[in-house]
Amino acid sequence: MMIEKHYKMLNMKLKPIYILAGAVMIMAVASCKKDLLKTNTDPNAVSVDVFDPNNILTATQLYYTGSTDNAIEVEETEIQGAGCFIQHWASTSGYYFGDKYTFSPGGWGAFFDHTYTSSVKNVVDLYTNTAGKPQYKNLHQISRIMKALIFERITDVYGDIPYFQAGQAYHKSIYFPVYDKQKDIYADLLKEVEQATDSLDVNADKPVGDVFYSEADDQIGQWKKFGNSLLLRMAMRLTKVDPATAKTYVQKVIGHTMESNDDNAIVPHGTNDPLTISRIYRGIGEDGSIQLDGQISKTFIDSLKNRNDPRLSVLSYVYKPDYAPGDPTDGGSSDPADQNGLPNGFNTGSGPFGIVNYKGTPASPGVPASPGYLGSIAAYSRPSPIIFNPTAPTLVLTYAETELLLADAAKRWGIGGAPKTHYDNGVLAGITMLSAYGDAGAISDEDAQAYLDANPYDDANGLKQINTQYWITTFCDEYEAWSNYRRTGFPLLKP
Repeated sequence: MMIEKHYKMLNMKLKPIYILAGAVMIMAVASCKKDLLKTNTDPNAVSVDVFDPNNILTATQLYYTGSTDNAIEVEETEIQGAGCFIQHWASTSGYYFGDKYTFSPGGWGAFFDHTYTSSVKNVVDLYTNTAGKPQYKNLHQISRIMKALIFERITDVYGDIPYFQAGQAYHKSIYFPVYDKQKDIYADLLKEVEQATDSLDVNADKPVGDVFYSEADDQIGQWKKFGNSLLLRMAMRLTKVDPATAKTYVQKVIGHTMESNDDNAIVPHGTNDPLTISRIYRGIGEDGSIQLDGQISKTFIDSLKNRNDPRLSVLSYVYKPDYAPGDPTDGGSSDPADQNGLPNGFNTGSGPFGIVNYKGTPASPGVPASPGYLGSIAAYSRPSPIIFNPTAPTLVLTYAETELLLADAAKRWGIGGAPKTHYDNGVLAGITMLSAYGDAGAISDEDAQAYLDANPYDDANGLKQINTQYWITTFCDEYEAWSNYRRTGFPLLKP
């Protein structure tokens, strides 16, 4: 009994010592852990908790125009492929596979390779990091619209693509996303854009990283118009495969789309900064060389020439025989009479498809159509310095396109007003919107009206006329021109 009593007393005396020692050990371990965390934490790192997702929106909108990897997918997939398919562009170079209908998995796959690692990655991050956060209510809805804009282009080019699981490697450890059917993708795109547009709130946040509309007086109102205009474009893609769904969605957006060129979604570009310069300029000859491999197609030049289109002098530029080599500003002309489009399908050789054997219209009045001159790539019209320079903007979605699509819908189904009204609006806007390229690109309202008066709407050939104008309006947006051509079959192009 005595031994047990002494043991209990000893235990009571030792307990505070154990507790104190334990506390000291815990504090020491915590201190070591704290120091270890401090040592292994990058002081310059930014976590999701403190990073402003507005910056991701800026990157997403810029990457939509092309990657920073020399915009190689703009050069290869968009210009060499789709742009030649649609006969906006032509080339004697074998690299321009769309000009010769040759098999080029690398060229046609460049867009796929680059867009998933740039615009898709960014927009999925933006979508994920703003979901469920009230302070980013509008930014999240804009991320949904941007996500749909990006995936619309990818599925238009490739058909079935990874969509629902795409961009989830970091967020959900999905490293091998499955391919989804285009039909299912489009159904979700329509749903997402409609819901996101309806959910935009003028009383909520105003995203500051918005390249499209951050300077607009009514930024959220502009996004509503953009969302409805994008919804219109997506719906009209379905006019052949699902006309009932197409018509339903078009009817939903009538009266809520873009109303003028002030609503155009435009990405401005910077000078001499590889991150921000114009992607077309960077992709097909940023050195300013007059010897571009790709020139403007004869099909496109002749189409504008035959209509006395005032856009010709803004869009194209040609070198005369006495040009000064190495000086892209010397000896050139933007005079419509001088423009000479390169015919599609020729190569540099002297065989039956060699350009040296082509006898076409000389590049300038009074110059004989000699094989030696017309055999030079410099003899043909190229994009003008107005639109082919580092700061030339990218027109993402425009009022002109929107009105021409509404004209198409009105002609097909008799909805949304008279097709002539929308056609007139679309043509005039398509001409005057070139002021986005600066004062040198501005065409007066009077000249635009004169062109419309000389080329009035003809209901008997309405769809052909509407979609030929769409083809002209979307020059430099080659994916869109090609997608609309496949939907409508217009303009009529000779393979």
